[in-house]
Amino acid sequence: MNNNTVNGSFVSSKQTVSGDTAVAKEKTRYKYVAFDKNGKQVKGYFDAFRRLDVESFLTAQGYKIAEIKPVKISKLGAMLTFSNEMRYKELVFFLTQLSTYIKSGIPLADAIIILENQTNKKKKKDLFKRISYELNTGANFSEALARQGNVFPKLLINMLKTSELTGNLTEALDDMAAYYKTADSNRKQIISALTYPSVVLVIAIIVLTFLLIFVVPQFEGIFEQLGADLPGITVFLISLSAFVKKNIIKIVLALAAIIVIIIAMYKNIRKFRYLVQYIAMHIPVIKDVLIDNEVVMFTKTFSSLIKHDVFITDSIEMLGKVTNNEIYKGIIKEAVTNLSTGAGLSKAFENKWAFPRIAYEMLLTGEKTGRLGPMMENVALYYEEEQKNLVQRLKSLIEPVMIILLAVIVGVILMAIFIPMFSMYSNIL
Repeated sequence: MNNNTVNGSFVSSKQTVSGDTAVAKEKTRYKYVAFDKNGKQVKGYFDAFRRLDVESFLTAQGYKIAEIKPVKISKLGAMLTFSNEMRYKELVFFLTQLSTYIKSGIPLADAIIILENQTNKKKKKDLFKRISYELNTGANFSEALARQGNVFPKLLINMLKTSELTGNLTEALDDMAAYYKTADSNRKQIISALTYPSVVLVIAIIVLTFLLIFVVPQFEGIFEQLGADLPGITVFLISLSAFVKKNIIKIVLALAAIIVIIIAMYKNIRKFRYLVQYIAMHIPVIKDVLIDNEVVMFTKTFSSLIKHDVFITDSIEMLGKVTNNEIYKGIIKEAVTNLSTGAGLSKAFENKWAFPRIAYEMLLTGEKTGRLGPMMENVALYYEEEQKNLVQRLKSLIEPVMIILLAVIVGVILMAIFIPMFSMYSNIL
């Protein structure tokens, strides 16, 4: 039989019942084997609170179930698992298309089916099938998205939940599409600014490695034959060349392991994540770009929440849940405490290095005038433009610096090689 692999994430009601339908506090990964209507074998994994959820979904898709069993995931495996959250570009397309269909009079459930039929990607088809299944079994749209694990951002789910109460779903879809389009643009700006130095750095490492492994050893033999008196820099270079040549595989594996460990620690250890973000936001060249990006995302999100009639206290709490920046989480936590004690929201942002003074003054003005939402939108627009200008200046600054750095590295190596050669020629003459 032909094999077809399907992967998914399924979350259902947390209601506790007896027997096999009992719901776990955390999702369990299930491995299943089933057969479709044509007898083709289908294998895959589902993250679900209970086995019954997997059975219900597979049955609804017309599959004949052969086996469903839980799979244990080690803590290390969980740490090294990368997020399957939908990319901003895909999210914008999804929200825009969905809004267009609903505005055209197509019911939500039918619009999801249309999106399922439009895509050629198996993973996306399965995602839309799971959403359709949830909608057909009585779930709200926000619940259907929430039950897909971490595919959809928490902010989107909470915004849709609010729109379902107020009846303005299409407006929320449009606003969120615009929001994630801006977020994607900001992310690309930062990536663009860092791409060139990253490429130059990689080239520098490749050139340096090539010189150490293939070029320097050739001159080492010449120096030994001539019995040249080598300067310290040349001796160091030859020793480094021998070490790299002997241990190149170990060095590459060690660097790869370090990168994986750092990524895993960043994902799973809050204090480490705070430290990395704190250091990054204090690096002279890029700190302003990173801080401006956080201000834009914070104020734009805050503005959107207020616009959709979410209470300020609820908005602040939600912001604390959706932000990935630990520094801002701390500021937001302080803001929540201030609001609970009757103090002003702006107090938490006063004299904070991660929140610029201009942004604070505009926040304070919005709080005093009762126009917090529009003022936060103005802050977002101001710092979006500021960030664009900073990125352009950063790119123009980094390019010559990286070229000079590469030239210095190669120049030092060449000097270490040619200085003793010139010395030998001088002695001969």
